[in-house]
Amino acid sequence: MQVFENIDYAGGGSDIYHQFDLLVPSAAVSRCGPLLVFVHGGAWRSEDKNDHRSLANALALLTGCSIAVPNYRLTVRDAPDGEIVRHPGHTQDLLHCLHFLLTWEGPTPVGRAYDPHRLYLVGHSCSAHMLTCIFLDSVSITPSLAPSPELLRAVQAIIMSEGIYDIDLLLAHFPSYREWFVQSTFERASSYDEYSTTKLALRSSHMRWLVIHSKGDTLIDLPQSGAMYNHLCSLYGENAVTHVHRNFDQLDAEHNDILRGDAYPQLVGNFILKDMQSASV
Repeated sequence: MQVFENIDYAGGGSDIYHQFDLLVPSAAVSRCGPLLVFVHGGAWRSEDKNDHRSLANALALLTGCSIAVPNYRLTVRDAPDGEIVRHPGHTQDLLHCLHFLLTWEGPTPVGRAYDPHRLYLVGHSCSAHMLTCIFLDSVSITPSLAPSPELLRAVQAIIMSEGIYDIDLLLAHFPSYREWFVQSTFERASSYDEYSTTKLALRSSHMRWLVIHSKGDTLIDLPQSGAMYNHLCSLYGENAVTHVHRNFDQLDAEHNDILRGDAYPQLVGNFILKDMQSASV
């Protein structure tokens, strides 16, 4: 496994929030397969790409694919006035990174160790919201999150676990989250309905989706994942059976604990391998 750390995707040099790591298993160098991208969660306010090195390593070995793990700017409460990062700033960073990965020639020692026309995106917790803001149609709310046609075509599937999708529904079940992170991320408001991604239309109907939720998650409850799964099914109609999938009963660990065990990478890796096989037929 070759690991390339702290690669700048925004032209800022040493800004850690605009960097990503790339893990390249030996199998990926010769076959130039799809690229996996894992986007960390942390309520838009915490975590770092380095926290998920073991998971990225497991996914790379299971699939034989290179995997990128990006950072993005976080909402820091004690930041000076005017410097607090709010939505959609975090997601703009992610979109910038994804566009960079389409044209980047790869690290010098190995060159492009993936096919930029085949991307598999994995989001956890708040990054599930970020991915749905980009790949569902949020143009009327956040036009800056529109992906290029090339990026839309490249994304083969999106896997989301323990996701946040409907902020008002989240606050109805966890009212303390308003003070903890919601109002600092989205500003103070009586309702956050406009930021619900369970109301957004499709941008493209070719990509496949897997919605994952653990039975043991006490931080984000099943109605979030259930609402997104049902919404995607309604968007795809009769094609939902092949394009929209869920797994709500296999995992039983806590919110972030699922990322540290073997079951989660096995579940995600098997979905990706099966999808890759189906796409090649």
